[in-house]
Amino acid sequence: MVILNKNSVINSRHLVYGLVSVTLVSLFIGRYQILEDLNRFRLDSLFWPLLFNVRLPRVLLALLAGAGLALSGLVTQMIFRNPLADSGILGISQSAGFGAALGILAFGNSFVFVQSLSFLFSLVALAMTLVLSSEIGKDKILSLVLAGIAVSALFSSGLGLLKYLADPVNQLPNIVFWLLGSLSTANWMLLMRTAILVIPLMVLFFVYRWRLNIHALDKSVSFSLGIKDTKEIYIVLIGSVLLTSTIISVSGIINWVGLIIPNFARVIFGSDSSISLTNSLLMGGIFMVVCDTLSRSLLPGEIPLGIFTALIGSMMFVFLLLRKKLTI
Repeated sequence: MVILNKNSVINSRHLVYGLVSVTLVSLFIGRYQILEDLNRFRLDSLFWPLLFNVRLPRVLLALLAGAGLALSGLVTQMIFRNPLADSGILGISQSAGFGAALGILAFGNSFVFVQSLSFLFSLVALAMTLVLSSEIGKDKILSLVLAGIAVSALFSSGLGLLKYLADPVNQLPNIVFWLLGSLSTANWMLLMRTAILVIPLMVLFFVYRWRLNIHALDKSVSFSLGIKDTKEIYIVLIGSVLLTSTIISVSGIINWVGLIIPNFARVIFGSDSSISLTNSLLMGGIFMVVCDTLSRSLLPGEIPLGIFTALIGSMMFVFLLLRKKLTI
């Protein structure tokens, strides 16, 4: 386990400064350039409504989503002792996509039904994974992985069937766009509904961050220390899945954030979760705000957010592979 020196505090402050800077700058970047003319502060009637009712809730939602996905990824990787673990390992992403596609087909792309069904089927997938894993074997980690693969395949096939049945003109494009991720529906009400669930979970994990190191230990080591953590593992995973499913139900499926950001945080700040967890939150927020700003500003039409998270995340992943830095 890597323990950092006092310089890690300075680096964490740099991340805080970077997050604040990126957030402020992103408010003034978009297809509508609100800083082209300083007179717009007092002459342009669109300036304040655009800034406070459109861009500010979207930037804050991107920050919250990035931090939450990065935190969930870190927790999952610590539990499974695998740097490649993320929400997809338990079938959460696939089940959320199935629920969203079902909402689009059955309820005419109603945002409330799409979000609700996405969240509901995420919980169904979690319950199925936990029940199935309890019937497989005594190795809880391996049984969870195997159960997650089975549940993931089940919902992936269901999603494929719904895409086949969808109207190729109206419904299928909406399903594909949702599966690629977007924060275009962000508003203050959506931000508050998301924050009500996400922020308490983030606070709980922040308080719990010291104990996460235990789950990264080898099973025999933790057993020799007298730690019986089977129920605790389930509780932690349920909290992680709730965090991911809440965000996915709002943003669509956004990959790579929960995979790559925790790995980068461990490379920079060490394996101690009491340090890397906080910095994963900050790095995840920065990463998502940057990607969302690019998705809504580069072209006249909005580019799905998942394209940028995959593009930038894959390049970061290649960098880690070349540096041989993928560790727990």
